[in-house]
Amino acid sequence: MAKTTVQYVCSSCGAKAPQMLGRCPVCGEWGTYEEEVVESGKAKVERSRAAESNAQRLQDIVADEEMRIDMQNGELNRVLGGGLVPGSLILLGGEPGIGKSTLALQVLMQMGERKTFYASGEESLRQLKLRAERLAGNAENLYISSETSLERILEQVKEIEPEVVVVDSIQTIGTEGIEATIGSISQVRECAARIMEFAKTRNIPFIIIGHINKEGSLAGPKVLEHIVDTVLQFEGDQQYMYRILRAQKNRFGSTAELGIYEMRQDGLREVTNPSELLLSTAREGLSGVAVAAAVEGVRPFLIEVQALVSSAAYGTPQRSSTGFDGRRLNMLLAVLEKRVGFKLLQKDVFVNIAGGLRVQDPAVDLAVLAAVLSSNMDIALDAGTCLCGEVGLAGEIRSVNRIEQRISEAQKLGFQRILIPAEQKVDASRYKIEVIGVKRVTDAFRLLIKNA
Repeated sequence: MAKTTVQYVCSSCGAKAPQMLGRCPVCGEWGTYEEEVVESGKAKVERSRAAESNAQRLQDIVADEEMRIDMQNGELNRVLGGGLVPGSLILLGGEPGIGKSTLALQVLMQMGERKTFYASGEESLRQLKLRAERLAGNAENLYISSETSLERILEQVKEIEPEVVVVDSIQTIGTEGIEATIGSISQVRECAARIMEFAKTRNIPFIIIGHINKEGSLAGPKVLEHIVDTVLQFEGDQQYMYRILRAQKNRFGSTAELGIYEMRQDGLREVTNPSELLLSTAREGLSGVAVAAAVEGVRPFLIEVQALVSSAAYGTPQRSSTGFDGRRLNMLLAVLEKRVGFKLLQKDVFVNIAGGLRVQDPAVDLAVLAAVLSSNMDIALDAGTCLCGEVGLAGEIRSVNRIEQRISEAQKLGFQRILIPAEQKVDASRYKIEVIGVKRVTDAFRLLIKNA
């Protein structure tokens, strides 16, 4: 019998220790050490090798163009970089109940004639059947299995020979090669390594679903994210209907793309034009509302920024934001007081990005200040005006990227004018929309109040 020993591993950085530690001495994180069973001797799983690891000259290697698998889902294809690469390993993570399993099962059902396989360690076959009946799609060539043994899952893949495999989830399956609890660091690491080798050897793409911890990062060892080819994050507010799919890592495409979905009773629907859904038609005549031309990744869309400024009822003013960075809001309010002269020390300020989206584009700064100004003065801004521009600490409007795409998106949705940074030179004659350049926050406010 092989001897077994116990060691403790940090789930954040992978550092090892002979005893349980409260704080990791390497990365400084608290409460991240977990117990891991280590086997010595020859009790290791034999791994097949696809080819000898002989070194070759780079110019002697033949690299044919990789044919990607069409997932029959435009948003997912965009985030993956044009489709799924055969033999790749995809990690899909997100909060509980956000729709990870629904997205994976729906995509397999949409693939039609392709043979696919869905292995779930969380749901029974009957539960999977009920979910599939709720989703629209062709399930004739979809095989499902309720299994927690990795060896059994890989045997079923060999028998079925599918073109795409989904494993839901990596934390609920285990391998017989090591004696550790399912979901432990060693099990997750070993299962991911074996799936990766199987995928590369058989040239079958795998999509594995992963849980996240209370901090919002993917649960398990950090090496899990290094092993896989692509890391996708499925995010959104469960109180709203919209979901965003981002690529945090992608060896076969850009990480700048994102996909937007709408959660409905019959599954997830692709949102091809998010601007029309995120903008309210009833904003005209309402104070505290401004429209920003934002870009997430390389995709432009218009969002509605809402603000509410009121007298502080409990002495200490509140600063609250939903979908926008709270620290950046405090900085913008300081600029508003110092450079423009609006005193908000005794007032509560609430900012909300309509639709439940979380925006990180600095070009939204100008729209946030405009919405705060509008609510503070109780003056409705012109509904036909769109804003974009980053606000600096000196009150200047700084340039932003992809300005032409922002202007084109505002024009497509019928806006009459757009305020952009003055330092960005664009050919206004190319657009039907009026393009106005502003240098400072005060210049933008004069134009907005004049047109209000």
